[in-house]
Amino acid sequence: MNTQMRNRRRRRSAAVNGTLLIGVVLSIGAALAQSATPLPKAQHVLLISVDGMHEQDLRQYVAGHPLSSLAALSSSGVTYSQAHSSMPSDSFPGLLALVTGGTPKSTGVYYDDSYDRKLAAAGSDCKVAGTEVAYDESIDKNPDLLESGGIDPAKLPRDPANGCVPLYPHSFLRVNTVFEVAKAAGLTTAWADKHPAYDLIQGPSGKGVDDLYTPEINNAGAPTDSEAKTAAYDALKVKAVLNQIGGKTSSGAAGRVPAIFGMNFQALSVAQKTTGYAAQGKPGPDVAAALDFVDASLGQMVAGLKAGGLMDSTLVVISAKHGQSPVDRSALKLVDSKALKAAITAAALAGVAQLTTDSVGLVWLKDGTQADAVATALTANKAALSIDHILSGAALKAQFGDPATDSRVPDLVVIPTQGVIYTKPTATKIAEHGGFSEDDTHVALLVSASGLKAGTVSTPVSTTQVAPTLLSALGLNPQALQAVAQEGTALLPLK
Repeated sequence: MNTQMRNRRRRRSAAVNGTLLIGVVLSIGAALAQSATPLPKAQHVLLISVDGMHEQDLRQYVAGHPLSSLAALSSSGVTYSQAHSSMPSDSFPGLLALVTGGTPKSTGVYYDDSYDRKLAAAGSDCKVAGTEVAYDESIDKNPDLLESGGIDPAKLPRDPANGCVPLYPHSFLRVNTVFEVAKAAGLTTAWADKHPAYDLIQGPSGKGVDDLYTPEINNAGAPTDSEAKTAAYDALKVKAVLNQIGGKTSSGAAGRVPAIFGMNFQALSVAQKTTGYAAQGKPGPDVAAALDFVDASLGQMVAGLKAGGLMDSTLVVISAKHGQSPVDRSALKLVDSKALKAAITAAALAGVAQLTTDSVGLVWLKDGTQADAVATALTANKAALSIDHILSGAALKAQFGDPATDSRVPDLVVIPTQGVIYTKPTATKIAEHGGFSEDDTHVALLVSASGLKAGTVSTPVSTTQVAPTLLSALGLNPQALQAVAQEGTALLPLK
């Protein structure tokens, strides 16, 4: 893609970007599904999500650090210059894209704070249907502790269709995961992430991950207020992965090297939110420190793989659940989320059931038939609320399904102009994720393996293509993933 075309693309609205991207990925992906060069066969897959890592972060780091671990992995890998994450680009759908091969349309998961018209509130008798579904630190037994005690069932939404029992995150997911497919084949699995709520990736069986390590990031030590503290937190998960590379469990007990394992890094995401980038996307000191920390940690993992004689049999995949917006701090604009809700409420006479906001606004109405009236009202207030586009009606159904028949689908999606975050006016964060923009979704993607010819693929791809690709590398059937079968998700092209 030449510079003129790229600039023209960036000037389009975020929603149009999203719609076009999905169409391009599906059409190109379908054509490549049968013709993609096969990956070298692997016995292990190490999947790493560096939350917040943009494509440009990876590209610039490798170019500026030719002796780095990322540069070394790139020298035996394929780098994707046009990879995009899920839309919305929240952590939950972002990770699920990587491990299910699906978008929210098949997974049924739109955010870690969403809504379901058929579920009932935590602690209720299930006589009233419709509730906020929050799967974050708020469901921990003790969210103030690093080892929070796991999930408190009393804090979970309840399922009227199943005896009013508490609904754990894994049961909220509608499709299976790569971990479940691997387990069915008799393989060992592991994952490390930031909340006990990441029970989600166990999949509907609840048994997909043998070794799930989820120390609470939002504990009383408040590691999310600085890059350095978050790196110290991430180091706990790095140690867990190093243990697993060494044939142990995350805690250091006897075990075996998992077939699929990995973790997420949070340090970069925190650095982006707190101090951010300098001019023209150049990393500020904290962003640079976070990238150095990630690179050093990857170096430890590679050293461990080499020491154990595993490097030649391991596929390493580095990507991100999401990007972060805005990269350009001058584009930052905080818009009061209460003002957005007031505008919606004024047009929705029955009221708002749930409004989830970040660099996006997901709207669930108490009466979905009022969606058109709300869309009209918001359109009339586009300038005041910094709205770029409203996804509703036929466009919404095409991307996510029909909110009238699917209890999870939002009635509207508000996509703000580039750089806008819907939050409280006193918020100090300078970036956020969740939206549909390039900064939110244009993420890093590197697939590295011994014997793989190094190169850069400029074909547009989606992070949903990671899941079937890693199963194929392990000699497993990608079509065993339900989302892959439903959405026709293709393997990643290697050239």
